[in-house]
Amino acid sequence: MTIAQVGNLIEFKQGLKGIVEKVNENSVIVDLTYMSNYRELDLEQRTVVNHKNYKIIAETV
Repeated sequence: MTIAQVGNLIEFKQGLKGIVEKVNENSVIVDLTYMSNYRELDLEQRTVVNHKNYKIIAETV
């Protein structure tokens, strides 16, 4: 399992994407405002994602 680093773009939970802001022991904090349809989805600005539940799309954006 590859752990994301701050600035990586990740994808998780049925296509949601975001930029990693902080890496914790078991999870990352992700900024969801990267997505163009962020406001339409009515999501919180940030969320926590377990390392097991995402894949890295791009290294350091």
